[in-house]
Amino acid sequence: MNRSDASLRSTFLSVEGVAYACFLLLDLTGHGDQTTPIKYAGIVLCLAFSLLGTDRLVPLALALTAGADWFLLVRNDRYAVGIALFLCVQTVYYLRLRRMGAGAAYPLRAGLALGLGVGLYLLRLASPVNLLAGLYFSQLLSNTVLAWRMGRPGRLFAVGLTLFVGCDVCVGLFNALPPGSPPYSAASVGMWFFYLPSQVLITLSALPGKEEVHEIQ
Repeated sequence: MNRSDASLRSTFLSVEGVAYACFLLLDLTGHGDQTTPIKYAGIVLCLAFSLLGTDRLVPLALALTAGADWFLLVRNDRYAVGIALFLCVQTVYYLRLRRMGAGAAYPLRAGLALGLGVGLYLLRLASPVNLLAGLYFSQLLSNTVLAWRMGRPGRLFAVGLTLFVGCDVCVGLFNALPPGSPPYSAASVGMWFFYLPSQVLITLSALPGKEEVHEIQ
């Protein structure tokens, strides 16, 4: 990485760090309703910065992520559309992992999807939106496992996906817990506590020299 690239990276991390500190402070002091523009700007910045890298799958995934967050965060409606876009994000990340040399892992992907679907059915939560969310989460978990199996070349990507899992666990708790309870409040802060760092790390993993991405021979 040359000096210009290093400077851009430092600027990116500084801006994201300031945004992160601002919305966490607002979330922790009960002003979370004022954080939407800051949070969404952080995601859009990840998308913009990812275009400087050589990996074209990550910008595509981050564009889909920005679309999903438009519905789930900014508009706060059309949840099925937002979740479907996140499922597309995980499909793109699966393609990236395959390009990095990961195996197909069909039994893992199918098993997790089936297991989560059965779990939702047994809990009597098997609505169309919940089943779609379960399918999406199963693919996120599968991608995270595959990324960690890649070893050092995929480590930054793996950490980013792991934080992504932490965010979605908090989302699930936020939607399941009674409002106003301490765990509910912790989950409401935890969602973006994990989410923006996950997107920043995934963005950085697309930069030259950060991931040893190669085509499968």
